Amino acid sequence: MGKTIVVLGGSLGGLAVTHRLLKYTQPHEEDLKVILVSKNSHFYWNIASVRAIVPNLIKDDQIIAAIQPGLAQYPRGSVEFIVGTATAVDATSRTVQVDTGADGLCVLTYDHLVLATGANSSDSNLPWKACGSHDELLTNLHRTAKQVGAARHIVIAGAGATGVEVAGEIRFAFPKTTVVLISADASLLGGDSIAGSVERELRRLGVEFRKGVRAEEATPLPDGKTRVVLSDGEELTTDLYLPSMGQSPNTGFLPTEWLNEHRYADVDTEMRVKAAENVWAVGDVVSKPRGSIQNTDAQAAGVAENIDLVLKGQHPQYVRGPAVDAFLCSTGRSRGAGRLGPVPIPSLAVWAIKGRTLAVERTPKYVDGSMW
Repeated sequence: MGKTIVVLGGSLGGLAVTHRLLKYTQPHEEDLKVILVSKNSHFYWNIASVRAIVPNLIKDDQIIAAIQPGLAQYPRGSVEFIVGTATAVDATSRTVQVDTGADGLCVLTYDHLVLATGANSSDSNLPWKACGSHDELLTNLHRTAKQVGAARHIVIAGAGATGVEVAGEIRFAFPKTTVVLISADASLLGGDSIAGSVERELRRLGVEFRKGVRAEEATPLPDGKTRVVLSDGEELTTDLYLPSMGQSPNTGFLPTEWLNEHRYADVDTEMRVKAAENVWAVGDVVSKPRGSIQNTDAQAAGVAENIDLVLKGQHPQYVRGPAVDAFLCSTGRSRGAGRLGPVPIPSLAVWAIKGRTLAVERTPKYVDGSMW
């Protein structure tokens, strides 16, 4: 009897699991069917969103590509692509309810379920994540780029990787624009060992800092500006306020017993959801050990292999992370800071590895499966 694997999420983790199963498992499991459900009809290489908000640097088709054409290469009946949003899961009947918009609701039955629904940005109107449809993503991306190009004073709240890279990209492109980066901690990047190097690079570009404070309020003003009130009482009036801090896992449709206290999917060392049978999770919906493309890809490879093993009647294996914990931050279009494990990487090497293109060349590889 054939097996059905439902993959929820058409971003980095979901596409990685889907293509791996279709390329390496389906050939020896001829009755296997993979159903990919994505709220967005297009894949979004959001790693480059930090540069895409600078006008005229990156074209839409360099970071956004339709998912369906890449699945057409596989045998008829082996894959189905559904544009919709998962709204409920029933663990007893092993079904997922999906809202497909104008077409209404559909119910999918699974033998294995893969959760790759990611996390949502604190502000869904900003293009750090594809929080809505393809059209909504384009609208957010183009609107933000237009605002960045017109602004002469920008406040960025959140000094994680996204906030740091946004500050560097904007200041590099517009050296006369005042860029203020707000960090809730005393150091950037949550105190990572490259924080000092990143701060030096951003200071060299002329980025201003407010450290050890939070943006408590952001109030739009009648003249189009925004008043930002910091936790120490300072008020900043800015042309553009860009929050980059905080994200929430997209798990609201899941049974609460599948989640940990922070509402992330609670998984074991094989990336199986602890409180469920044949349910797996990868990427930002897990955020373990931390959200990163390297961790997501390692988890996706492990989950695809483990599902393959289970289908063969074998035991799943421990899913290992990347061989080396790499952390790279671009700081504009010519330099950066990073490390391989504890070893610092020279600025120009970070530029060559990441900052030169922000890996936009991977976009077509993700949608056509040639990445794997």
